[in-house]
Amino acid sequence: MSKPAQEQACASGQRLDKWLWAARFFKTRQLATEAINGGKVEVEGQGAKPGRPIRPGAHLIIHKDSLTWDIRVLALASQRRPAAEAALLYEESEASRLRRQELVRERRELGILTDRPGRPTKRDRRQIERFTAGITSQEGTIA
Repeated sequence: MSKPAQEQACASGQRLDKWLWAARFFKTRQLATEAINGGKVEVEGQGAKPGRPIRPGAHLIIHKDSLTWDIRVLALASQRRPAAEAALLYEESEASRLRRQELVRERRELGILTDRPGRPTKRDRRQIERFTAGITSQEGTIA
């Protein structure tokens, strides 16, 4: 993007959903849009629409799962960049960062993140095989 185009984009702002996607809060713009429509994102303390233009200096509160980010927009980005560059687009308040890190630490200690349903592990598969083999051998002896 040329320098005048960047200045023009900065003057008019950038769509909220596109900025959240570029700043890597959401994997897709669709997920960002759904979060905004669901009331999970506040701009300047108010609900917003996905097309709302935001500018540097805007204050955002983002709720995702059980985590909350309290950030101030520092820059706009027209493209999604690596995480290290995306982190330069915003500044998170110290209280928000500490609160979020404490919550993640507590969840990790309680084992909430480790117990996820899905594909069985190798150990689970072996237990399932032992269990089903025991049932089939019992059925064979009964008949």
